[in-house]
Amino acid sequence: MKNIISLFYKNLFLTNRLFTGLGCSAVLFLLSFFFPWLGVVPELAFWALTALVIIDLLLLYKTNKGVFAKRHAPERLSNSDDNELGIYIENWYGFNISVGIIDEIPFQFQKRDVWFKTSLKPRDRKLINYILRPTRRGEYEFGDIRVFVKSPLGLIRRRYNFSEAETLPVYPSFLQMRKYELMAISNRLTDIGIKKIRRIGHSLEFEQVKTYVAGDDYRTINWKATARQGNLMVNSYTDEKAQHVYCIIDKSRAMKMPFEGLSLLDYAINASLVLSNVALLKEDKAGLITISEQLGAVVPADKRPTHLNKILEVLYKEKTRYLETNMELLYATIRKVIKQRSLVVFFTNYESLNALQRQLPFLKRIAKYHLLLVVFFENTELKKLSEQNAADVEGIYVKTIAEKFAYDKKLIVKELAKHGIQSILTAPQNLTVNAVNRYLEIKAKQKI
Repeated sequence: MKNIISLFYKNLFLTNRLFTGLGCSAVLFLLSFFFPWLGVVPELAFWALTALVIIDLLLLYKTNKGVFAKRHAPERLSNSDDNELGIYIENWYGFNISVGIIDEIPFQFQKRDVWFKTSLKPRDRKLINYILRPTRRGEYEFGDIRVFVKSPLGLIRRRYNFSEAETLPVYPSFLQMRKYELMAISNRLTDIGIKKIRRIGHSLEFEQVKTYVAGDDYRTINWKATARQGNLMVNSYTDEKAQHVYCIIDKSRAMKMPFEGLSLLDYAINASLVLSNVALLKEDKAGLITISEQLGAVVPADKRPTHLNKILEVLYKEKTRYLETNMELLYATIRKVIKQRSLVVFFTNYESLNALQRQLPFLKRIAKYHLLLVVFFENTELKKLSEQNAADVEGIYVKTIAEKFAYDKKLIVKELAKHGIQSILTAPQNLTVNAVNRYLEIKAKQKI
């Protein structure tokens, strides 16, 4: 009989979660009805608890608006970055309350535990912050905010619904772009572990004649100005400007491979955005071409203030396709669009030497007219397998195959270098900083 009563109470509580006090009262009433030998104690407890429930009801429902809640979100989210959002809540009751909050976040995050608990004093207000990290570009739909309020008695929980439905776009990583912006201006990428750039020679673009100070290159002494002034004077040079930098993004199936939630295409898009921004800050002109089996977007090189936003909007819409890249079409597009010698950064991926051999004839043609930099990716999972110790025969086979693929990547680098084509073999997470660092190195060595 005890088990039956316990089961009855549990079912009653589950079917009416918000009115836990009424559930307890009902159980006490049934106990006094079916088991009169227990005496008057259950009946008194029933009426006392019922009174408390009525008081709790009056406390929570005496006003139509006891709390206020609103979502604080940016106008757009940054892909692959931690984006901070917040829920602002106010207590309009005249007593302390315990609050539980559910924010209906987009289904893309696949999170079912976005539940926040807090307490508020009378007329108190709070901002609850939380982090979301999207891994795909596109539109994300947020739903309502649901607030569950309990009074100090804690017998009843009242639910408030706040219509906060909104759609936020997720753009390529503009937070990452800002992160590297100042570092690139001052060549401080060494602060995050990147090798130092050794400047070779100096630019031929004259800036001014200035007084010699210790450390200046004595080869730049201007002897005519020195004779006139009576002090050592040197010529000062600046980096050449208005050079063209094109990012070419491969959208074929080779870029569909995922890494830490992001596809290789998204890594390439984020790196292209940062590289374009750095090029514009260096007063160069940035351009963009996307390619798969058909031509995608073409953004001619420019350096107007609104140009970066144009590139951002184009990159926002790009998606992976499932056929191989049409290199002949890419070569024809480059010859048609890019009229002067430029730095062409080609973001792609090769898993074997044969994949490179199919594209190599067109890469060699592009390299005749432009400085071509091919950027492709290490397979980090295979690298981990190749570094593990083999425990059995199967492990030896797996390790050998993984080492074979890793060796093929190194052969690809050597094959490109043999034909005078620069390359970067990088892990996806290091792509952005490696690409920017190589651009700055090329600028310093005046190879464009």
